[in-house]
Amino acid sequence: MKRSAIVLLAALVLPAPPVLAGMFDDEEARKRIEKLRTDLDGVTERVDRAGKNQIDFVNQSEALKSDLARIRGQMEVLLNEIETTQKRQRDFYVDLDTRLRKLEAAAVAPAPEAKPAEPAKPDPAQEGRDYEAALGAFKAGKYKEADAAFMAFIKAWPSSSLLPNAHYWAASSHYQLKDFDKAAEMFAKIAATWPNSDKAPDALLAQGNALSEAGDNKGARKVLDALVAQYPATTAAQTAKQRLKKK
Repeated sequence: MKRSAIVLLAALVLPAPPVLAGMFDDEEARKRIEKLRTDLDGVTERVDRAGKNQIDFVNQSEALKSDLARIRGQMEVLLNEIETTQKRQRDFYVDLDTRLRKLEAAAVAPAPEAKPAEPAKPDPAQEGRDYEAALGAFKAGKYKEADAAFMAFIKAWPSSSLLPNAHYWAASSHYQLKDFDKAAEMFAKIAATWPNSDKAPDALLAQGNALSEAGDNKGARKVLDALVAQYPATTAAQTAKQRLKKK
């Protein structure tokens, strides 16, 4: 019994055999590997989340660009409405004054001899209605209808003072339809045909935008340079200067 107790005591005091120690080492290694796997999963999740955030940022940026273009378009429409209304008022008063003068002259002049009937003069009221109908289609986002309506207006009223505006909005319709080459061609015609029109500098700026969208950056820069040179004091020229700095 005494010998057995001594053997048992020695077993408790002496170091563990190498095999048992190795078992403990393997268990510790497995724990560390499991921790590394957990850390790797966490890093992978953060990378995936960062990639998703980057995609969301790009989508938000594109949405903001689209909203900015839409707001600019609405501002142009409103400015054009103000300009058109003021012009119609001026034309109305001029026409009214002319008619009153004719009536006054007819009242004091002797009755003229009968002459062959003259062709009917254009009706300014109908001209205004046709223009407003075309502009209404553009404002409603019906760009194909707006283009057709403005082209019909141009054909029906070849002497109208609203021709530069009609060409501008017809070109803008093509721009909205992403027909950038046609839009650039029509915008260029405005500045070339009516260089003194208020729409000329805006048309050159829009032409530069259309050429840029069509991939002709060199042509766009040339148009913007011409805009700054020809109409330096306009708002369109100031915008052109800012865009040239970025190109």
